[in-house]
Amino acid sequence: MTIRVAIVEDTEAFRKGIAAILDHSDGFECVAKFANAEDAVNNLLDYKPEVVLMDIGLPKMSGIEAMKALKAINPSVQFLMLTIFEDDEKIFAALQAGANGYLLKSTPHEKLLEAIREVKHGGSAMSAQVARRVIEVFRQPPQQKEVLDLSEREKETLTLLAKGYTNKEISEKIWPKISEHTVRTHIHRIYEKLHVRNRAEAILKAFPK
Repeated sequence: MTIRVAIVEDTEAFRKGIAAILDHSDGFECVAKFANAEDAVNNLLDYKPEVVLMDIGLPKMSGIEAMKALKAINPSVQFLMLTIFEDDEKIFAALQAGANGYLLKSTPHEKLLEAIREVKHGGSAMSAQVARRVIEVFRQPPQQKEVLDLSEREKETLTLLAKGYTNKEISEKIWPKISEHTVRTHIHRIYEKLHVRNRAEAILKAFPK
């Protein structure tokens, strides 16, 4: 099935380039492009995107604020931040606001497409540089009662989620190897026990900054 993608990006050449990549890749369609957050907030949801590629450093309203406004209207839309920023403040602000992933604009095109697929199917995606920064913040052991109630396998899965691994990668890293279906089951149970709705919320609750 084709994934409907919208782009919010103020650099015209980059915006058009990503749109072209999407439209020339099997399984993807760029349904809308916006140069600023204000137009996106007012019009983006009319195009019924499933995944939104959102820049952070937009001219007036930031991409993070735009995402908050759009998620308040339709929480089911998935947001993948695509930006030049890799500082801790912006990374965690985006995740706390509900971003499902955080990629740098230097991400290779094939990795971007893979990340869109992952986010569309309930996963999360991070550039390697971003994942390393997140892990640095997560070095203190979690203390919340809900986290302590997780099984050892669920804790292992949660740690791998925090490192930015996909469901497939998690299934291969856990030993003995488990199926992607089992990984999804672990993730669902983690959500239930932590009382969260997505990976970003689970990571932030388990490993507070």
